[in-house]
Amino acid sequence: MELEVIAGSLPEIVCDSIIIHVSEGAMIPGGTTGAVDKALSGHISEIIRDMPECGKYGETTVIHTFGAIGAKHVILLGLGKQSELTLDKARALIAVGMRAARKLRAKTVVTTVPDTGVAEGCQTAQAVVEGAVMGLYRFKHYKTGKEDSPAIEKLVIAIQDGTKIDEYNEAMRLGKIIAESVNYARDLVNHPAQYMTPAKMAWHAAEIAQKYGLELSVLDKEDMEKQGMGALLAVAQGSVAAPKLIALKYAGAPAKPEVIAYVGKGITFDSGGISLKPSQNMDEMKGDMAGGGAVLGAMLAIAQIKPKINILAVVPCTENMPSGTAYRPGDIITSMSGKTIEVLNTDAEGRLILADAITYAQKLGATKLIDIATLTGACVVGLGSFYSGVITNNREWLAAVTTAAGQTGEKMWELPNDEAYLEQIKSSIADLKNSGGRPGGAITAGLFIGQFADKTPWVHVDIAGTSDTDKNRGYNLKGGTGAGVRTLIQLAANLGRL
Repeated sequence: MELEVIAGSLPEIVCDSIIIHVSEGAMIPGGTTGAVDKALSGHISEIIRDMPECGKYGETTVIHTFGAIGAKHVILLGLGKQSELTLDKARALIAVGMRAARKLRAKTVVTTVPDTGVAEGCQTAQAVVEGAVMGLYRFKHYKTGKEDSPAIEKLVIAIQDGTKIDEYNEAMRLGKIIAESVNYARDLVNHPAQYMTPAKMAWHAAEIAQKYGLELSVLDKEDMEKQGMGALLAVAQGSVAAPKLIALKYAGAPAKPEVIAYVGKGITFDSGGISLKPSQNMDEMKGDMAGGGAVLGAMLAIAQIKPKINILAVVPCTENMPSGTAYRPGDIITSMSGKTIEVLNTDAEGRLILADAITYAQKLGATKLIDIATLTGACVVGLGSFYSGVITNNREWLAAVTTAAGQTGEKMWELPNDEAYLEQIKSSIADLKNSGGRPGGAITAGLFIGQFADKTPWVHVDIAGTSDTDKNRGYNLKGGTGAGVRTLIQLAANLGRL
C-alpha cells in the first residue's frame, strides 16, 4: 500500500473514501470534520444528532456523497470518549476504518490524525499507519478463489501544517516498516507445519540476511552435537525433520561491547511428543514457533531502521513428535551448559530448546537476554489472551523491556521470581526437572529457563495467550498476531538512542 501525506482541504481531495473521526458526545463537528460537514450541507451534524451512538468507540457509519465532495464515501469512525483515547486505541480504530473502506471497494483512502492528547501528530501518524497496514492483513497463500474486496492501494494522511510534511513522511515510513514486519511474523505463524519446517525457518532467515546484509549462521544436527546441545537434540530426535538453530547478527554499533540477544522458541509443530496432546485444537500447534517468528520479524525491521545497537537473534527450530526414536518421560539429558535435566513431560519441550539456545547466545557474546516463547498453557489460564507474562532476574532490564512494550501498546504482566518456586523444578536424580507440575506452571517454566541465563540480565516473555486470536480485534486479525515484534523493535530503537 502506497503512503502519502498532503496539506490540503479535506472536501476537495479526490479519493474513494474519507475516514472522519467522531467523538462520543460531540454534537457540533469542528475542524476538518466541520469542513466536510459544511460541504455536505450539514449531513454529518444530522447523523450525529439522530444517531449519537455513531461516536461510540469502533462504530462505523457510511455516507455516500454523490459528488458533493471529492470523495465517493465518508466513513464516520467513532473515537469513543475523547478523554479515553490512547495511541493504541487510535491504532486499533484505523484498522476498523480501513476494513470498512475495503468493503466499499475503495482503492484510495484519506484520513486525518486523531488528537490522542498524549502524543504528537507525527507519533500518532506512525500509529495510524501501523494500524492500517496490520488491520488490512490477509493470509491468502492457500486461497484459490477471488477476493471479495480488492486491496486498498493508497492511504493519504491530510494535515494542516504543510511545513511538517517531511516529518510525517518519515513517521509513516517507520510505521509501515514496523507493521509489515508484524505481518511477516504473522505469515510465518499462519503457514502450516508441512511448509514451515525448521529448514524453511532457516530459509526465511537467510532471505532477511541476504537482503539486508546481516550475518547468518545455521547449525544443523551435526553442529549441535559438536556444541553439546543435548536438550535441543533430545526434543528433535523424534522427528524426521532435521533441526536447525538460526543465529542472525545485526551490528549497529560494532565498537560497543554490548550485545542484546533475542531468543525465540521455534517449535514448528508440537504434538507433545510421547506425552501426546489432546487431538482437539492440536492444529493450532503449528504456531508454537511464534516466538521465533517474532524474533525474525523484529530483525526484518531492525535491519531497515538501523538503530545503533548490536542485536543477536537466536532461534532454535525443531518439531516435537512422537516416534520410536522420540525422547521419553524419565530420560536424563545433558544441556549445552552441562546441567542435567530429568524429563518428566515431553510436552514441556520449549524450555529445553531455549536452554541450549540461551547458552549458545552467551557463547556468542550476549550481554543481555530476552527470550520470547509460546511457553505454557498455564500463562493462558492465568492471563488470558490480552497480556503476555514476563519474568526476570534483573529489574533494570525488565523496565527497559516493559517500557518498550508500553510504547507499542503490547501488554505485559510480571510474574514473580521467587526462590521458593525453584523447589518445584529440582530433581532428585539430576540437576533440574523439566516440569514443576501444575501449580505456578508459567512461573516454574520461566524460572527453568532462568537457570541457564544465570547472572546475565534476562527477561522471559510468555506469549502463549497473545500469539494468536480466534477473532478480529482492532488491528489483530484471526490467526497469528505477531505478538512481541513491535516490543522487540521498540526496545532496539530505545537502546540505540542511549
